[in-house]
Amino acid sequence: MDRILDRSNHVGAENVDLREMLREILIWANRFVPSESGSILLDDPAFFSGKARPGKARPELSFVACFGKGSASLIETNLPADAGIAGRTYLSGRPYISKEVKEDSCFYSAIDKKTHFCTRSIVCAPIRLKGTTIGVIELLNKLGDINYTRDDLQLLRIFAEYTSTLIQNSLDAKAFEELSIKDNLTGLYNDRFFYLCLAKETTRAARKSTGLCLIFMDLDRFKEVNDAYGHLAGSRVLTEVGGIIHAGLPRQARAVRYGGDEFIVILPGFGLEAASRYAEGLRKDIEEFVFLRRRLHPGARPIMLKGHITSSIGVASLRDNVKVSGTLPEMRDTLIRQADTAMYRSKQAGRNRITIASGKLEPAYPPERRLAHG
Repeated sequence: MDRILDRSNHVGAENVDLREMLREILIWANRFVPSESGSILLDDPAFFSGKARPGKARPELSFVACFGKGSASLIETNLPADAGIAGRTYLSGRPYISKEVKEDSCFYSAIDKKTHFCTRSIVCAPIRLKGTTIGVIELLNKLGDINYTRDDLQLLRIFAEYTSTLIQNSLDAKAFEELSIKDNLTGLYNDRFFYLCLAKETTRAARKSTGLCLIFMDLDRFKEVNDAYGHLAGSRVLTEVGGIIHAGLPRQARAVRYGGDEFIVILPGFGLEAASRYAEGLRKDIEEFVFLRRRLHPGARPIMLKGHITSSIGVASLRDNVKVSGTLPEMRDTLIRQADTAMYRSKQAGRNRITIASGKLEPAYPPERRLAHG
């Protein structure tokens, strides 16, 4: 269901929960055109982005909101996008009335068999987003034993347009929210998100006794790139480092640009051994990467930096490096201090290496922070 309701492939926002909103729209549509049953179906945006499950040769429509007899069994049920009156409306992008479905060759009876419902008539309208049909809204069996009319169809079209507007507004709001917690240069999360996320993960790990590790990373000799090639080159390096981190990020992990050339990875569910393996892989990826392969501006030669930009990394575990005492915010900040201190030890030991935090610290608030590591 979450995948179907995620319209990010249409407008660039993520994980927008539309369930309640779609249910409300159906309720209002039914008040204006009273019917025995109704549904909203949406396509799967993953199909069009190439991220659908293997084996899917054609798009499908999924029931995301319903009312009426047997409707509870329909939620998350899929049907081929070319099946039935809903499919015809979806593919054509045009509204449709079927006053007697038994005489309509487009009618798809499999849903009635599943719900033990008897469909007599249907009115259906497409839902569009930025000119593209993404689903349909339909009502079945007008109450009062009266067939649907063109006026009913026009009302449903208005609700379909209203649905599109609400979906777009929700996505725009979500996109704006994303901008407030993302770093513009690297696309990773920013420090505002970091503290909120780590507080949540610390609480979860402490209550459920699960693993939680933190990786602090600082780039080595980054200042030399700025001095030798300018700040545009430095910004490009940071962007490329963000790409390296994102490419190898475990599914449950969150990556953050903490500030300057410092990066953090939050690893929920990880123990020290697994986190250390991940950190070592990240260190090697950065060491072996050829930075600045693209020209900074027309006419310039690619700089092609390899081996000059490396990283010093610290790894800390809530379970192994923080004593369970004090408040959860204090435990969170002690975990930060442990990872930060381990990273600083990597710098002192010669750079381009990982260091695992040692021992357990009593929670202390606030953590000490160094402004720069060099």
